[in-house]
Amino acid sequence: MKKTSIALLASAALTVSLSARDQIKIVGSSTVYPFSSAVAEELGATTKYPTPVVESTGSGGGMKLFCAGNDMNTPDITNASRRMKAKEFALCEKNGVTDITEAVIGFDGIAFAQDKSNADFSISMEQLALAVAEEVPSKDGKSLIANPYKKWSDIDASLPNREIIVYGPPKSSGTRDAFEEMVMQHTFKKMAVYTDLYNADKKANKKYKKYSVIRTDGVYVPSGENDNIIVQKLTKNKDAFGIFGYSFLMENDDKLVGAKVNGVLPTPETIAAHQYPIARSLFFYTKNSHKKDVPAMNDYVNMFMSENMIGSEGILAEIGLIALPEATRAEYRKSVTTGKKLTLSDLEKK
Repeated sequence: MKKTSIALLASAALTVSLSARDQIKIVGSSTVYPFSSAVAEELGATTKYPTPVVESTGSGGGMKLFCAGNDMNTPDITNASRRMKAKEFALCEKNGVTDITEAVIGFDGIAFAQDKSNADFSISMEQLALAVAEEVPSKDGKSLIANPYKKWSDIDASLPNREIIVYGPPKSSGTRDAFEEMVMQHTFKKMAVYTDLYNADKKANKKYKKYSVIRTDGVYVPSGENDNIIVQKLTKNKDAFGIFGYSFLMENDDKLVGAKVNGVLPTPETIAAHQYPIARSLFFYTKNSHKKDVPAMNDYVNMFMSENMIGSEGILAEIGLIALPEATRAEYRKSVTTGKKLTLSDLEKK
């Protein structure tokens, strides 16, 4: 009897060890990574819990891992530099991940930056879209052609006679998703040459409805999920530009400088005021089904959403996060602390 009891206790202890853990697993956006890591380090330093593991997998990669299922080998939290997509929500539901809470931590700008040794650079949203698109309007504007632009001056004589080379995020990146939507789709939906093609044959020409195909001829160079790699490349290739989150520009302002877009430099003030045209919100998503077996999750998300972290004078502001308005911060803080369940209709709201 005694041996049986010991065996049962040992079996129960093993079951607990396999189903519960102290260390939080976090994946997702490279843009959110510095902020998430700062909170993780603070949690490890000030509580009984070990420092969470934070991996930079890109927003899209993080969503795939997060939505793979509810077992304890899957992430507890995923970071994103754009909102969860409806198809990702559907994937989560398909795999039983049906209780998710959405958090918005602040604003970020997508910087278009270069080495600081260069002269100041100013570009319009249209010129930027034309530089990286796979197909652009012909000179007469009546058809689309393979992008012929090799120098900025090819696009507009007012721009420098300088090679176009852009190091940017890969397809799995939320920063790329946001760039395609805010720069390319926003620009090309106003050009009849794209919309006319779509309207002529909506099935065959579906891509022209919201055109955002980036050229693959070596002018735009996908540079991985680590934005620091782009920073390093810009210091080596003085002609090049990089596309990445504002926090990386702020962190490297001794080496890099942002370009003006539509006449506006990226700064905390212009991004918060939505004057800088390439600005977006930053997110994280929690898997509430894990909270029971990963008790550190509540402490982590409460710390992340605290004024000490995301407030206008918070720790994360010091490393580039632009604070939400006070009332908005309070609203998201409440939804996170109460575990408000995300719905598909939430994602469909603008």
